[in-house]
Amino acid sequence: MIKSGKGGGNTRTGLVFEGKTDLTSFLTQQPHYGISGHDVFFDGIKVAEVYKKHKFYSIFLEKLNIEWTNYISKRLLPDDSIFVLTNNILFIIECKHQEVEGSVDEKLQTCDFKKKQYKKLMAPANIDVEYIYLLDNWFKKPKYKDVLDYIHSVGCDYYFEYIPLNRLGLPVPSELVED
Repeated sequence: MIKSGKGGGNTRTGLVFEGKTDLTSFLTQQPHYGISGHDVFFDGIKVAEVYKKHKFYSIFLEKLNIEWTNYISKRLLPDDSIFVLTNNILFIIECKHQEVEGSVDEKLQTCDFKKKQYKKLMAPANIDVEYIYLLDNWFKKPKYKDVLDYIHSVGCDYYFEYIPLNRLGLPVPSELVED
């Protein structure tokens, strides 16, 4: 695992950054996982639900009978989101890829505001929210230390190149765990 620039475990057990990350595609490629619509199954048992961008509003919030305009003034469109049933947490996953200097730098500083907005949306359903950035290695540069420290200081999180399945509270297939 690589988190905050520190090395560790097995990258096969996480959501890998591939320039453009798609959580649904990743999960369908993992042993024991299956997807039907927005439902995520592990060994045939529903463990989560996944939603991208507008589907978060048109399907997930609608299913929860939450009218977003009653809670926030502008839609936030998550790159990916996963509602994990076992821990009752909605994970908002924002993928940031950078190859040259640009506006993504400042976008990293908005996580606190966005997490609070998502928390307002989920409050009526009593669902907790966690906000995670999936960053490419561009953001390992020393000039990002302050913003990366800030992300953690406001209760958000980030990972470089992948997010471990267990960080999301999802089962890790035994054949993917290395001793």
